[in-house]
Amino acid sequence: MIPIGISSGNSCPSTQPPHTLLAADIGGTKSNLALYKYDGSKLALTKEEKYPTKDFKGPDAIIKKFLGNEALPDRICLGVAGPVQEGKAKITNVPWEIDAEELSAQFEKHPVFIVNDLEANAYGLATLEQIDIHPLHTGKEQQGNIALLSPGTGLGEAGLFWDGTHYFPFATEGGHCDFSPITELDDDLLVYLRRKYGHVSWERVLSGPGIVNIFNFLKEERDMDAPGWLLDRMAVHDVAAEISENADTVAICVETMRIFFRYLATGAGNLALKMKATGGIYIGGGIVPKNIKKIDYGAFMKAFREKGRMKPLLEDIPVHIILNEKTALTGAAWYAINKC
Repeated sequence: MIPIGISSGNSCPSTQPPHTLLAADIGGTKSNLALYKYDGSKLALTKEEKYPTKDFKGPDAIIKKFLGNEALPDRICLGVAGPVQEGKAKITNVPWEIDAEELSAQFEKHPVFIVNDLEANAYGLATLEQIDIHPLHTGKEQQGNIALLSPGTGLGEAGLFWDGTHYFPFATEGGHCDFSPITELDDDLLVYLRRKYGHVSWERVLSGPGIVNIFNFLKEERDMDAPGWLLDRMAVHDVAAEISENADTVAICVETMRIFFRYLATGAGNLALKMKATGGIYIGGGIVPKNIKKIDYGAFMKAFREKGRMKPLLEDIPVHIILNEKTALTGAAWYAINKC
């Protein structure tokens, strides 16, 4: 396990060790909630559910639905898709505003914590075993900061600062930085997306909706053929999932995912330089772990390390893929345990 640290604070009104915890991963599309029992050393999952986020008016409603007749947990921690400031957050892509104090008041003043969802993922690294991680590039074993990026409904990015003994997670909103083209195709894609969105961030290409954007660009601007049967399936199923599932046989899907993984490698390399992440890059989210076999290792590493004079630095940085889809939940639970 990775030694994770946590900043001290007096934000917790309880000094009693928790026995039950509610952890939530609140996303723009779906929300995952889990109940854990804690025996002082290990977490044990006792209940878990998934809900469409937009079916609820706010976090209080979704928590009450999840708990049902269950007793209130000792502590609650929400990992949310959006920036968190002083215990308050606005969820990206969902009209929710969350206040930890107000939420606590609705649950008998039990401690409630709110962290960014990628920050929760970063804390979750403390709970992972070797089986939960796929080493894409072993690199060189060395100390230093860690960086995390997770393409899903959006693109989350976080860092973990190495102080010599522990890693301290911190959130960023780096997924909303400007997309920067490298090739002529990238230039044309940028123009295409600018017409559609105005500002074009990395999230517009490195996410589930980003996969759809690349596919539509290839169909509309590069005249690549999209078979009728595929379009029929896209009309009733998740479009990004249909593209990735057919990326072995359908040319436009093959090219879409090739471009997506090149952007993933480029974005990971950029993040590694910004964070000087010599301790490694960790890639999470729901897309990449399901498509590991579609990654061309040679092409990925070429795009990852081609940063001019910084190429030697990047060649030594390990790249890992997080396989455990519950990392954000266990990270939120870990935070709730250790914050006080």
